[in-house]
Amino acid sequence: MAYQRISVPVEGEKITVQNNTLVVPDTPIIPFIEGDGTGPDIWRASQYVFDQAVARAYHGRRKIVWMEVYAGEKANQLYGTYLPDETVEAIQEYYVAIKGPLTTPVGEGFKSLNVTLRQVLDLYACIRPVKYYQGTPCPVKNPEKVDMIIFRENTEDVYSGLEWAMDTAEARDIIAYIESRTGKKIRPDSGIGIKPMSRFGSERIMRKALEYAIANHRKSITIVHKGNIMKYTEGAFKNWCYELARREFGDKIILESELTGPTDRIVIKDRIADNMFQQALLRPDEYDILVTMNLNGDYLSDAVAAQVGGLGMAPGGNIGDFYAVFEATHGTAPKYAGLDKVNPGSVILSGKMMLEYLGWIEAAQLIEQGLQKTIASGVVTYDLARQMPGSREVKTSEFTKAIVENMEG
Repeated sequence: MAYQRISVPVEGEKITVQNNTLVVPDTPIIPFIEGDGTGPDIWRASQYVFDQAVARAYHGRRKIVWMEVYAGEKANQLYGTYLPDETVEAIQEYYVAIKGPLTTPVGEGFKSLNVTLRQVLDLYACIRPVKYYQGTPCPVKNPEKVDMIIFRENTEDVYSGLEWAMDTAEARDIIAYIESRTGKKIRPDSGIGIKPMSRFGSERIMRKALEYAIANHRKSITIVHKGNIMKYTEGAFKNWCYELARREFGDKIILESELTGPTDRIVIKDRIADNMFQQALLRPDEYDILVTMNLNGDYLSDAVAAQVGGLGMAPGGNIGDFYAVFEATHGTAPKYAGLDKVNPGSVILSGKMMLEYLGWIEAAQLIEQGLQKTIASGVVTYDLARQMPGSREVKTSEFTKAIVENMEG
């Protein structure tokens, strides 16, 4: 496909789908978005780590061919829009992409670019592994007990974009309709949002989590919901997840209520959302994979990440049936832009997830190994150094050079 602004590399090959399977060549072309604010700083550093890990793992037999695509402020300068059509088309053509943080205005302005990408590409699973790396400063006593993966439904719930401002014709019409049909009163000076949750959306996020649990030998899945209050959305989500598990994975799972002793099956349980926040703090080692609706998952993934050092060390991937966009989970931190100062850990670990998705496990393991050794040695960026007495604060670029030096292979 010809693009207006995107330069397609002369080398490299496309990732394809054949027989319902992702086929990854030895030189895949991977689109990347630098991101806004500190995005260029952390992208340059992270790309260096990715390239070195692949080179060390495969000794020239494999190589990522990077292709820049545009979203956010850089896209607006080039195209006059924050998310050009050809960026979405490029990700659709090449299947797998990675991105830095993008600007999202609060309370006004354009819609979240992250949410738009997830909806347009139907990236229905936001997958957030949360794991402790030794030496990372943490607010809890035993962060090493945290090893959870959050599967957050990514396209429905209150993030579906169905909302209208106070005193718009749409808001007035919906208020009037609800009052006429149900007799329930809504204050006329209200903004209105709609919270859809479908059986289809609930079942496919649960299926994705179960497939992952089986492939990666995880022990349990906890369905997180507020079904005691929102019975026909969050309560239905819980019920549909259970039904899917029993119907499609009956020989691989056991319900928590049926447990009588140790089992080699995946234990399926559920927790009310507010209780799950408490459980994540008090008994984190009892929880493995969490399956959540969109809003609960957003809150919970950040809260659990705080237990192991914060969003600077939290990776994320937005994955559909084949399309996947891996991303930094933190904001743009514009006051640090261009200072070579911020922690690139979120993008680096998101790249590790991307390599695992490609099936390049050896390179992913080198990244994790290098990052762990570097932090444990006390060589860290500003955000970690100020909480680690005796550490050595280094620049973003110096931190990633240390990561590469600590890789073996």
